[in-house]
Amino acid sequence: MKIALYLRVSTDKQETENQAIQLRDFAEKQGWQIVREYTDYETGSKGDRAQFQRMFDDASRRKFDLVLFWSLDRLSREGAYETLTYLNRLTSYGVGWRSYTEQYLDSTGIFKDAVISILAVIAKQERIRRSERTKAGLARIKAAGKRLGRPVRLNGEHHAAVARLRAQGLSLRAIGRELGISEGSVRRMTATA
Repeated sequence: MKIALYLRVSTDKQETENQAIQLRDFAEKQGWQIVREYTDYETGSKGDRAQFQRMFDDASRRKFDLVLFWSLDRLSREGAYETLTYLNRLTSYGVGWRSYTEQYLDSTGIFKDAVISILAVIAKQERIRRSERTKAGLARIKAAGKRLGRPVRLNGEHHAAVARLRAQGLSLRAIGRELGISEGSVRRMTATA
């Protein structure tokens, strides 16, 4: 079987040699041929890592049959949903995947379907939690009196209201709050009046 190794550490001040030695040894004992090693020296919290992307490009061309990585967090730390997406992407290319330290994370093993199901449930819960946090944050911002959405399109009514409130002695900031527009917009309108 032709395999690829994926190695990652968080910074270029760290080494991947410990991962590499054990993964190479494991592959040799399995009788696998390592055709490529992909190594990234950056955080796993983003998927735009150069070698990570190259690995997927090569996987889509079936340059290897399986990707072996040290542990799931070496592959990705983006969250369960994104990680599940990566694993499914490899599977869709006809490429298997396996974690060295987590024997149950093996697309060729007997627990494949169970692991994918568990990851899918975790991913769904993660999406729900993100959505709930976003909604709570938006509600807090709205309750604080901040306007959400696109900026207000200023028109003649705004100019008239700014002039009226300015004549009443309100500050630019107070006018902006009153009308739901920025202080800078109020300043521009008073400069052209």
